Parts: sequence; structure tokens; C-alpha cells
Amino acid sequence: MASRILSGRYELLEKIGDGGMAVVYKGKDKLLNRYIAVKILRPEFTKDATFVENFKRESQAAAGLSHPNIVGVYDVGREGNINYIVMELIEGDTLNKIIEKEAPMDYRKVIDISKQVASALRIAHKNKIIHRDVKPHNIMVTNDGVVKLADFGIARAVNDATLSTGSKIVGSVHYFSPEQARGNYVDERSDIYSLGIVMYEMLTGKVPFDGDNPVTVALKHINEEIVPPRELEPSIPPALERIVMKATSKFQTNRYANADELIQDLDNVSFVTAIAPDSIFESTTVVEKRNKRKQDLEKDIEEVVEARERDRKRKRRKTIAIITIVAILLGAMGGGYYAWKMGAFSSTKAAPDLLDKTVEEATELAESQGFKVKRGNDIYSSEYAEGRICMQDPEPGVEMPKEGTITVNVSKGNKEGLVPSVLGMQQGDVDAYLKAYGYALGNVKTITSPEKEGMVLEQTPVAGSTLDKESTVDIVVSDGKGTEKGIVPSVTRMSLDDAKKAIKAAGFKVGNITYDWDSSIGKGYVIYQQYQANSQLDKGTAIDLQVSSGPEPAPEQPVVPETTPDAGTVPDPGNVTG
Repeated sequence: MASRILSGRYELLEKIGDGGMAVVYKGKDKLLNRYIAVKILRPEFTKDATFVENFKRESQAAAGLSHPNIVGVYDVGREGNINYIVMELIEGDTLNKIIEKEAPMDYRKVIDISKQVASALRIAHKNKIIHRDVKPHNIMVTNDGVVKLADFGIARAVNDATLSTGSKIVGSVHYFSPEQARGNYVDERSDIYSLGIVMYEMLTGKVPFDGDNPVTVALKHINEEIVPPRELEPSIPPALERIVMKATSKFQTNRYANADELIQDLDNVSFVTAIAPDSIFESTTVVEKRNKRKQDLEKDIEEVVEARERDRKRKRRKTIAIITIVAILLGAMGGGYYAWKMGAFSSTKAAPDLLDKTVEEATELAESQGFKVKRGNDIYSSEYAEGRICMQDPEPGVEMPKEGTITVNVSKGNKEGLVPSVLGMQQGDVDAYLKAYGYALGNVKTITSPEKEGMVLEQTPVAGSTLDKESTVDIVVSDGKGTEKGIVPSVTRMSLDDAKKAIKAAGFKVGNITYDWDSSIGKGYVIYQQYQANSQLDKGTAIDLQVSSGPEPAPEQPVVPETTPDAGTVPDPGNVTG
């Protein structure tokens, strides 16, 4: 994609992700000089009011949440027909890629990831937001092991209407709850069900329900019972299996009532497995099953190796035959090799860049390369002048059939009456910027914030709103004197190393570490944290921890010296005084 800039600030560098509703680009915030992710609604959906509403809902839902395990949203905007969200750029992998590489995953890692996702859900649920689409594709794991929940694209406030099918608000079929499949009422427990399915997949490498089409899978969620994960992977601790089965109960009332209950049970499993060897979870029958599975696996591997060898020999013979035929053809054609190198035999070709050209210029260029041009819609654009092509399908550089048709949308210029975005600008630049769009600066309110002094934090009306010309836009700016707040993570019952990671990931420092005897928490695990979990605290604050040294040793019994009675005398037990 040709490099372009949104709202004069966000430079799009490269495409890094594709979703059902939107495309995600790596970008750079030229104002704050930092890398970002920019999610842009697909062009084919910009005319669909329902999709645009869902896209806005994602923005509003995610922007109101601040938590170390939730992908941060920095800005929301609209430029012409482009709706976009500016988000935190995550360096790491999606959970579905990690599952592909590692599943069945070590249950300790599954517990750690699940607790972090549950922590994100806890904050969302306390803000009356249901995610509705918890799945591995929407869970990011940074290179430092911090888990972040993303894509509140079909989230909706609990007190809004919550029927799934009526508004097309449905999650991914392999992970959504029975009530979502039926189109019934959904709540926090629906997200917990989806997280339970994710845990099942991490532990076993498989989703519990699959089928040839979404309807089949949905019916299985409603009617069929889940195969207990230990039947697929016997090494899973029974206590962890019980958590998964409870989270994925068909009935909402039988699941965890909230994320806090789920986190508590996961903490308990962490504690038990930390002080007990894995073997306590394995009966003799389980060991025998594992040995049998190992033998079967070795046999399967031998069969696969033999099959691959036969296939390799067959392909080798086929390749030799093809090479011989090609050699004969090229020899007869003389210049065939050169033509092949130049792409004469290819059925596709990269689409030319027609952006910022007139339709006539674009038609001439496209036809010179064998393509046709079809004029699509005339749309508003603040990036391209009136009469210039502002969008093309396929995009520049995308492989498309030779002699194919490229549809182009032509700019009608910037739409009159749309409020521009001034978020992130300095107060001194706002007045002139608004005047260029036909508006005036209204009230300016200053609040305490850690952002740079004078930076615009809020605007009213929001960007993209319709507003009569010569109206005023009010702004809220930072005084630069605030300290950024963070959410204190819950680290009690965590190992000391995990607690340190969680504290640092939340933006705090590890303070003094003391040790004390404790018979209820394993050695090396956190007994006490200085500040209450989920409370707000200035980032950079040191948090003191107290760590268990294990059970206090029993005191040594004093040694009582033996006494020998005088020779010839025997004490009378009934006549002893003292």
C-alpha cells in the first residue's frame, strides 16, 4: 500500500493484519513520534450503517478501558469515508499462533495466560462491557509474556439490548456460548464460557466442537457435551480440568458467576501444583494410558515416514517427467525461457497505482498494462483533491487477473460540515487548524494530566460529527503536571518471579521484599502486597512484597537429663511430693 497520512498525523507504514470488518496497519504518530496500530474499516462496509455502528462501538468500548491486559486505544477518527481507530502496537504473537506451535501447552503456562485474560475481562465486566468474541485470534502475547485482550468489535454495554442474532452481533462460532448460538441473553458468564473453550484448546490442541459449517458447530454448543480434556491429555491436573468444565457448562447458572471466582480457582491450582509434584495427579491407569499412547504414536510415526518416502519417490518421478517436457517445449519455442522470466505465462499481474490521478490518466495507464478501469462511487476525501482517485480495488501492488478490471472511487473533496480531529495537537495550533475547516475555537478547559502541557485531550463535538460552519469546538488540554495512574495487579499467591513481571508490566517498581513463615502458601510465593489489587496508583510507585519461606520449622524439644536414684532405693510413685 502506498504510504498515506490520516488527519495530517497518522502515517500508515505497512499492513499487519486482516479481519472480517477491518484491516490493521502498522503506523507512526508523527505528533508524538511513536509507532502505533491503525484499524481501518473495510471500504465495502462504509455504506453499511450496521457495520459502521459496530466499528464505532468497538472504539467507544475499548477507549473507556485502561488495564495492562487490554490493548490500549489512543484515538478514534473519521476522514472522509475512512473510519479508523488508533491503538497500542503490540510486539508479539496472537495466541492462535502460539497454540499452533506449542499445543498441547504446559498447564502452568495455560493458567498464567488464562489469569491475565480473566483479569482483562474483570475490568471490562465491571465497566458493564461484555466482550462477546473472546478467542485466540483476539488475544495477544507480548515478547515479555504479557497477555493483552483486543478487538472489542462486537462488545456492547450490558444495559443495552443483548440479543445476539437480532443485531447480527455474534462471536466466532467455535468459541461462542450456547446462549449466543440461540440468540438469547448474554452476560459476563458468556465471556467466561468462551475463555473456557480457549483454555480447552490450549490444553489439548483442539476445540471441543467442530463441523463442516457454522450451523453444525453452533448446534453442538447447544446440544452436545464436551469431552473432558483429560481424556485427550491425561497429564492435565484434575483441578484444572474441573475449572474448564465449570467454565464451559451449558447453563449460565452453573458457570463461574464472575471473573474473580475464576481467577481465585486458578490461583488455587497454581498453589497446589507449585508445592506438589506432577505425579500426584497421575494414577497407574493414566501412566499405562500414556505408555500405550506413546507406543501408538511411535507406530504412527513409522507409518508416516514410510508414506512420505513413497510420496517423495512418486513426486521425484513426476518432476523428472515435467522437466523433460518443459525442456522440449522451451527448446522448440526458442525464446520461451525469457518470456517465462518476464511473466508471459503468469495468469496474474500486480495492479498499478492509480491513486491521485484523474479517471482519464488512470484509464490510460491501466490500459497500457492490459487492465480496464471502472468508475465506482464519488466519495468525500480530505486526503485527495476533488476529481482525483482516492481509492481503488484491488489496491496498488495486489496481484490480480490479467485484463482484469480495477474499480476506482473519485474524490468529491472534503465534506462540508465534518468536524476535524484536534486530539493530540498543541493548544496554540488548534485555532488556525479549525479556521481552515470553517470553525472557531470555543471554550478551553485545563485539567491535570501527565501528557505534555497544552496537549488536547478531549474535544466537543468529537471528530467526524456534523456541525454548521462558523460553530465553535470546545477542547480540554493538559496542564502537564499530572502523574499517570495505573491499576495495581493482583500478585498474591504468585511466584516471586511472576509477581515481579506483573508489577513491571503494570508500570510499577518492585519495592522491598521480606520473607516470613507461612504454612498455607508454598515457599517462594507472595503472601502479601503493599497496595490492594485493582486500586489506582501513580505509575513508577514501588510496591513492597512479603514472600513465604514455607512452614515454620517445629521447635526443638529440650533434652531432659536422666537421673539415677540412690542405690538401694526405689521411689514410691504414690508418695512423691514436689
